[in-house]
Amino acid sequence: MNPTASRHAVLAGFLGWTLDAFDFFVVVFLLDTLAAAFNVSKASIIATLTVTLVFRPVGAIIFGLLADRFGRRAPLMANVIYFSIIELLSGCATNFTQFIILRALFGIGMGGEWGVGASLALEQAPRRWRGVLSGILQSGYSIGYLIAAVVARALIPHWRWMFWLGALPALLALYIRSKVPESPAWEEHRVGSLSAIGRIVAGQAKSFAYLVLLMTFMMFLSHGTQDLFPDFLKHDRGIAEKTVPIVLIIANVGAVVGAIIFGHLSQKIGRRYAMMGAIALSLCLIPFWAFGKTIVVLAIAAFVMQMGVQGAWGIIPVHLNELAPDSARGLMPGLAYQLGIFFAAPTNSIQHALSKRFGYSWAMAGYEIVVIVTLAIILAFGREDRGRSFYSGDLLIERE
Repeated sequence: MNPTASRHAVLAGFLGWTLDAFDFFVVVFLLDTLAAAFNVSKASIIATLTVTLVFRPVGAIIFGLLADRFGRRAPLMANVIYFSIIELLSGCATNFTQFIILRALFGIGMGGEWGVGASLALEQAPRRWRGVLSGILQSGYSIGYLIAAVVARALIPHWRWMFWLGALPALLALYIRSKVPESPAWEEHRVGSLSAIGRIVAGQAKSFAYLVLLMTFMMFLSHGTQDLFPDFLKHDRGIAEKTVPIVLIIANVGAVVGAIIFGHLSQKIGRRYAMMGAIALSLCLIPFWAFGKTIVVLAIAAFVMQMGVQGAWGIIPVHLNELAPDSARGLMPGLAYQLGIFFAAPTNSIQHALSKRFGYSWAMAGYEIVVIVTLAIILAFGREDRGRSFYSGDLLIERE
């Protein structure tokens, strides 16, 4: 495998997830703006985030099956073009009904990108670099959030432009078409029918159930610390609307740093131990993150908090791909990932409801303490397959 081809594959996966995350987090920064534009409550706009998350498993199934049957490249290009078109149309919505339908359709595209992009990237990565490349790949999510924060700072009054900018990722399809080779692991392990792929996943029922449970609590962890945090800063801590994106930018720099550090660490001490160390860091920061009084304390706490949260997340792409069967690596990791978000989809609505009763700080802190402790138990009793070979050419990659 040409090292240049490997870099292109990783870059394609990274950019796809970055742009997908940007399109999702646009709504997070527009809760009040969209509620006013469509003449609905803020809770209704928060519900559109839930709708997007609920539809993600549909995309994982559709694009994952296509990726295992017909190769990674074509489904990934189709996915990028699809979610770019939906994001463009979201900026053209004239009423709330249109908007919520488009956010559901966007969820299908968002659900398909991660599994296909991760398998294409990691199947071509040298084994000794999988941990750090997994962190880089997953950090695309944080970079997307960061870009959304930067754009929001300038364009909140012109909200439609934030969605129209989300159509630009369609250009990524041209890059994939011209620079990214097909996965040799897929070519070696390809199966002859969609039903055969389904039978392979069914034969891994126990392992698949564990991955879904793990991903559900990983989603509780990330969405519980990210999605409503801008609203918490603005309405509970009184941070000016123009200043909130600055805190989020700082937090997502921490997320990128954490994803790379803990991804690399997982190559040394194992996937599960590195993840447990990352979430332990987040647990220690909860008092400052949820109860900090000044913008300086909140910004520093958000930085370190997301180092831990996304530090654990940086290991997820490689961990799930190493636990997946060779012939269903396009479907199984992505489907487990997106079913996790399906079960965790009410996170925003639950936290919002808890905040009305207990206050934002206690709602967020209590929620995440329970999540982190449970996640540590799940990881302690789980398994991993660090460094396993994906295809016969892996040894050749190691020598390059």
